[in-house]
Amino acid sequence: MSTETAAVKPAQAGNGWEPNILAFCCNWCSYAGADLAGVSRFQYPPTVKILRVMCSSRVEPAFILKALKEGADGVLIAGCHIGDCHYIDGNKNAEIRINNTKKALVKLGLDKRLRLEWISASEGLRFSEVIKDFTEEIKKLGENPVKHKIEPQIPSRASEGRRHVCPDGIRGFPLPKGNRDADERRFNASANKSAVNVQGSE
Repeated sequence: MSTETAAVKPAQAGNGWEPNILAFCCNWCSYAGADLAGVSRFQYPPTVKILRVMCSSRVEPAFILKALKEGADGVLIAGCHIGDCHYIDGNKNAEIRINNTKKALVKLGLDKRLRLEWISASEGLRFSEVIKDFTEEIKKLGENPVKHKIEPQIPSRASEGRRHVCPDGIRGFPLPKGNRDADERRFNASANKSAVNVQGSE
């Protein structure tokens, strides 16, 4: 059993956990495909939040890393089919960038949470099928472990300290600021190094 699977197993045992997926959709093709899926009433899980971008190549590694850091369980980049890009070679550049980003995410154990798909404006059914498939894949992986390592700040009424939520769900003593910040610094250092490596390899 992998470390990630073991870490998220308790969370999966919760009541009806659903993944939180962020989708970057190309304005000219995949976003229109998502719209067609809605108009055509093709059913897919309400697990995806769509963010429209003008081109799939507009999605930088830093956007993906930030989404995962902020707790997204999966990130989908959807663009035009190769040869149909509104900006000629935008999707080809996106393919290189996303593949390099996946290689960088291997070091963080998050590579399977990133997916690249080509979906045209006429493929509403394909859009719904991709969301269904990716949702099931993320469910098998479980929750993003990063959002458990970097917990949101919870102010204490008694002091300006932060309360620590223990693994068993019991609120405990105020956690010193340094401990929490250390976790975030370690993730940021690793993520920033990965982003630099990806940009340099393009």
